Amino acid sequence: MTGRPDAPFAIVIFGAAVRPDGTPTPTLRRRVAAAVAFGRMCAAPLFVPTGGSLDGRPAEAPVMADLLRRAGIPDTAIMIEATARDTLDSVLACSALLRARGYRGPVAVASSAYHLPRCLVLMRLAGWRVVRVPPPPVPAARRLARRWFWRLREVPALPWDALLLLCRRRDGVPRD
Repeated sequence: MTGRPDAPFAIVIFGAAVRPDGTPTPTLRRRVAAAVAFGRMCAAPLFVPTGGSLDGRPAEAPVMADLLRRAGIPDTAIMIEATARDTLDSVLACSALLRARGYRGPVAVASSAYHLPRCLVLMRLAGWRVVRVPPPPVPAARRLARRWFWRLREVPALPWDALLLLCRRRDGVPRD
């Protein structure tokens, strides 16, 4: 992205695991930090952390919102989506929130490098013009085997989620 858009600019931050005690994992912290760095280049960023509760853990979105506040982001620039349980749910829920607010502009997508392609494709299929937030420079996992696990997991997930989204869109999911 170049320049500073004058209008509000939505930045969707896709969740990552939260520890059982509610503390963010390093991956979650890095995703929020990348979104904040990107948002500082925008005149009026609207941060949309997304992610609900998984396996009885605290919801990801409120934890990310707290990290945003600690980074100096005011509550008025944060719109929490805390119901989504996976990437596709996040795309659908954030799309509904943004459309209900009347937002029609581009959506910046923040996630880890391995996950970003799927997020970008799904947001595009949901009808948004998308902008890639530069991902955190640190890999999501330190061990090489774990890193490849996360990358390879995306291979079947992207076409599967895309197919589900296209089916839902055919059945009435709104599009710009």
